[in-house]
Amino acid sequence: MSSIGLVLEGGGMRGIYTAGVLEYFSEHNVYFPYTVGVSAGACMAASYLSRQLGRNRVVNVNWVSDPRYISWRNLWRKGQLFGMDFIFDEIPNALVPFDYDAFLQGQEELAIGTTDCETGEPIYYSKSDPGFDLLKVLRASSSLPFIAPIVEYGGKQLLDGGISDPIPLRQAEKDGYNRNIVILTRNADYRKSRNRFSWIVKRAYGKYPAFVDTMMRRHAIYNGTLDYIAEQERCGNTFVIRPTEPLAVGRMERNPAKLDALYLQGYKDAKHIMPSLQAWMER
Repeated sequence: MSSIGLVLEGGGMRGIYTAGVLEYFSEHNVYFPYTVGVSAGACMAASYLSRQLGRNRVVNVNWVSDPRYISWRNLWRKGQLFGMDFIFDEIPNALVPFDYDAFLQGQEELAIGTTDCETGEPIYYSKSDPGFDLLKVLRASSSLPFIAPIVEYGGKQLLDGGISDPIPLRQAEKDGYNRNIVILTRNADYRKSRNRFSWIVKRAYGKYPAFVDTMMRRHAIYNGTLDYIAEQERCGNTFVIRPTEPLAVGRMERNPAKLDALYLQGYKDAKHIMPSLQAWMER
């Protein structure tokens, strides 16, 4: 596994599927030298790499009913549907403590994707970067347009990494990993539709024309990435894990029962494909 990377899609609350897959990996001591993720995928990766079994489930299922996590009240009061201070400060530092020492002492690299508002291009930040601020970068990577404010980090204005590079397989290849496991949070037949509200995007982010252009091309970027993943899968360079049952969870899902069911689906899918995955890794 020393030459294999792990690539994680975002997807908001659908990321709980990825958490289930990673939980199975953790229980069986399956880790990779390099993980790259955006948005929810990067968040799930952090607890996976800190070896905190069950933490993703607690954070994203047990706490989701708390209005501080996600609610219209947050949007009205703070301009953010997800309570970003609650999720990226209070939870990891007090309510469900994140093990920073274990994360930093682990040998695995983690790269997290964001979108630069000035250029509309992806920017990646890595665990090994000097002064790396995990929670700030995760927050930036998870800041969805319209429902979360822009995050300033390293002199850049940043938003959700899934906008410019929704499934960062090419970034893994750029970083030297030509064989990769890709965990998706959509069913096999999914394709993203064109944005029908371009005037809203232009009105909200008009001072960032390159970002607006990326938002307008988001469907093409996503669908083109899916095509590339399928090509690499046919070549044997990529092993894809995705939900095998129709999704009942949306990006903003607040129903704990639905979220837990998707988490368990991810766990069961990982268990089911593990023999095939092991065979692929040993080739």
